[in-house]
Amino acid sequence: MEMKLIRIGIICPSEIALRRFLPSLVKLSNFKFVGVAIADRSEWEGSNDDIIDKEKAKAQKFIDQFGGKIFNSYNSIIVSHEIDAIYLPLPPALHYTWTKLALLAGKHILVEKPATTLLADTLELLSLAEEKKLTVHENYMFAFHDQIAAIKGIIEKGEIGDIRLYRISFGFPRRAPNDFRYNNKLGGGALLDCGGYTIKYASILLGETAKIGYANANHIDSYDVDMFGSGTLVNDVGNVAQISFGMDNAYKCELEVWGSIGFLSTGRIFTAPAGFVPEVSISVKNETKKRKLPTDDAFMKSILKFKECILSNKIRKNNYKEIAQQARLINEFLINATNKKNG
Repeated sequence: MEMKLIRIGIICPSEIALRRFLPSLVKLSNFKFVGVAIADRSEWEGSNDDIIDKEKAKAQKFIDQFGGKIFNSYNSIIVSHEIDAIYLPLPPALHYTWTKLALLAGKHILVEKPATTLLADTLELLSLAEEKKLTVHENYMFAFHDQIAAIKGIIEKGEIGDIRLYRISFGFPRRAPNDFRYNNKLGGGALLDCGGYTIKYASILLGETAKIGYANANHIDSYDVDMFGSGTLVNDVGNVAQISFGMDNAYKCELEVWGSIGFLSTGRIFTAPAGFVPEVSISVKNETKKRKLPTDDAFMKSILKFKECILSNKIRKNNYKEIAQQARLINEFLINATNKKNG
């Protein structure tokens, strides 16, 4: 069944929604941007008129560039009959509450990663979504970039031999102190942010039997969240992925695959923007060659996957499983890291 038009609204005039989501959305004929919601004072703890006015000014930029209208509360956009689906780019700790309310109101949800901050909350939302035949799609958009499939093809063709090790790194320098990533109450922490990317890709490479073998989460004085970490994942046939991540690091966004006769490496594995042409370096028998990988719009492809989930019960259920696996692996990592810390 083909849905002629999916009418979508945005909760919160966030930077990623304006800079990445909407430019990708408007390329797709089956979606219509209806509007963006700002919180009213009852929905935003500690808000005042100045804060609300600033949010309204941000929201006006959305309308000026992409049309639509401003909804003056999150609840009003959730219950609106003009809306079929919601894009939710709020900080992670707020995902559970607003995703649940949206599902109860009959809306499909495209939620920024992670889906929630707790395994139990994610599983509850997936159960509710399945009951109501609604989509929850977690926006790990890198997974839909064509370079991921191209790298998989190189590996499967045996160009570097049998795989001995995957190594995945993602980290960036410390951001402003008021960034939600450094706020425990908002669901901050390196594991839930950049760490989630490395775990997601490791599970793609290792398959459904991937599990955490080792986990370490590190803290820094004056911050109440984990700032960097590392670990390993392993599957049932013994393939291993080493991961490292951090948000107080020199920038790295890399994949290295070590094979029996060679190795490959590439950068921008998680962050290739639309139009960017990534490259992979392949070394075999002391000869290194660079190969261009496909350019793509990963955000647009993630939105298209969202549409497929809305239209297909089978695709939607498979997507539930992928989200649940990601939540379980993050939870398993956290348990292992906590047990290690406690001795």
